[in-house]
Amino acid sequence: MREVNQKYQIDTTENREFLAGLTENLLSFAHQFPAPGGSSYYLGEDGTPWKERNRETWITSRMAHAYSIGTFLGHKGSEELADAAIKGLRGELHDTQNGGWYAGVTADGAIVPNKQCYAHAFVILAASSGVLAGRKGAKELLEEALELYDLRFWNEEEGLSCDTWNTEFTVLDDYRGLNANMHTVEAFLAAADVTGEEKYRVRAGRIIDRVLVWASDNHWRIPEHFTKEWIADLDCNKDQPADQFKPYGATPGHGIEWARLITQWALSTYKEDKEKAGKYIEAAENLFNRAIEDAWNADGAPGIVYTTDWEGKPVVHDRMHWTLAEAINTSAVLYHVTKKEKYAKDYAEFMEYLDEKVLDHVNGSWFHQMNEKNEVIGTVWPGKSDIYHALQATLIPYYTPEVSIALSVKDGLKI
Repeated sequence: MREVNQKYQIDTTENREFLAGLTENLLSFAHQFPAPGGSSYYLGEDGTPWKERNRETWITSRMAHAYSIGTFLGHKGSEELADAAIKGLRGELHDTQNGGWYAGVTADGAIVPNKQCYAHAFVILAASSGVLAGRKGAKELLEEALELYDLRFWNEEEGLSCDTWNTEFTVLDDYRGLNANMHTVEAFLAAADVTGEEKYRVRAGRIIDRVLVWASDNHWRIPEHFTKEWIADLDCNKDQPADQFKPYGATPGHGIEWARLITQWALSTYKEDKEKAGKYIEAAENLFNRAIEDAWNADGAPGIVYTTDWEGKPVVHDRMHWTLAEAINTSAVLYHVTKKEKYAKDYAEFMEYLDEKVLDHVNGSWFHQMNEKNEVIGTVWPGKSDIYHALQATLIPYYTPEVSIALSVKDGLKI
């Protein structure tokens, strides 16, 4: 049996040092993101801004979140970078006429139409982290983001969020999706941790309960796309399966990510009730194990395939960096929560793959997309848009799992 390098094994000094180096590398890589107005440029392979591309609200929010965390870690320049992103969210990306946040702005400053639930969830996450970091304007940003989200996206009767409005908030698209709801869970948990408003944790639980019904009824492969009546559309985008935000079939990376968020919610909700928390953690294990069984090393080469069909067969074989990041996070969390050695083994395999295939040891950051031969490509994710997923994957493995990562890092709640 091959001995695993200590560098890749969880709970070793070598692995902690490895991750600490990656954290610093990522924070240093993305320093050039701010446009003059504060919105985030899309970053290229070496961190140089691609100024001809749209400057997206969701990317800007992720950068505000990342560099708010950077302030807690003592990374030089983090305060100014977090402030720049918050300036962008309160400035050129904010719709003063209709409320909310544009999807983005173009290179010449024109508005990118529509109001996305996905982007607004990230504004809440960014503002929550900014409040923790004491950044100017973050409190006002969070208050407005939560009020707007309650008004436009949250459906109290359904216990779920809608997906996309037109720019003026007069026409609601019929599409409903779980990607936006997943990041809503993340945002609501952060907001609950920061504001003390437990209603957001309760809402996160309502979303989770709906998702677990759909997942358990579908062999733990989560349906992603729905009609306005919340009927699963299992054939959505079957003719364009690699769509950037609405790919066909199951997305194993989302099953993995849901598993971690469900664990966080359960531990923070049922602090004293191990039996109730345990039921959700068991469900999280089912989601994670199904995704890994279907997608990890599924085609003769290491890596997690992007999508599968509803029988678990790979459809899009590309490997996305965010999927690996979430696999690192969730395997670590499940190991620390359950003490099952299986998850420590998974973590070590993911760490080795990260080091050997996904880390850019020349230019920094992580390669964002590779094909089934682990060759870098850019059909869905060219360049290296932001550092959110990768940065969190260098931190979550060693911070307490029941608290949102920004608060956990600020308070030094290490495992």
